[in-house]
Amino acid sequence: MFSRIIKEFFLKKTIKKWLWEYNLEGSEGKINTVGVVVDATYFFDKEQLVSEIKSMSKDFKEIKILVYQDKMKGKNIEHELVFSIKDIGFGGKINKKVVQDFVDYPFDLLINYFDEEKIPLLLVSKMSKAKFKVGFSNVDARIHHFMLSMELNKYKEFVYESFKYLKILNKI
Repeated sequence: MFSRIIKEFFLKKTIKKWLWEYNLEGSEGKINTVGVVVDATYFFDKEQLVSEIKSMSKDFKEIKILVYQDKMKGKNIEHELVFSIKDIGFGGKINKKVVQDFVDYPFDLLINYFDEEKIPLLLVSKMSKAKFKVGFSNVDARIHHFMLSMELNKYKEFVYESFKYLKILNKI
């Protein structure tokens, strides 16, 4: 318990420093690959979210989802791309290979589907090699290119509004 508090303190300090120096780059081109980062603490409809994203365009080659859980419950992992704060070292290094592979993959679009600033989620989003990042406005604006202000449980509206503006931006 105490080591977790210390770890979160140092990670928070590291992330804030990284975000202070972080500048988003613009992106061009159409969206073919989509990555989704979901906080499973408050949002449970991951499959419906992915199916809603798939329904927006038939051109997507790949959609990957990375799920964050505050507490891992033994071997009860419903999805192979699940991580927790235990998978992140003190200096912000990701220790789990599948999470590091997700971060290193150059997605055309990364959807950050979380509305609470949690250090592991901010770290994964910041370190992601995605070209365009979409998320909620309650989260630090420095990690998103585009933000929407709405409730977390309204995933259909979130996806609809996101893709409406992505079409306007000529990304789809």
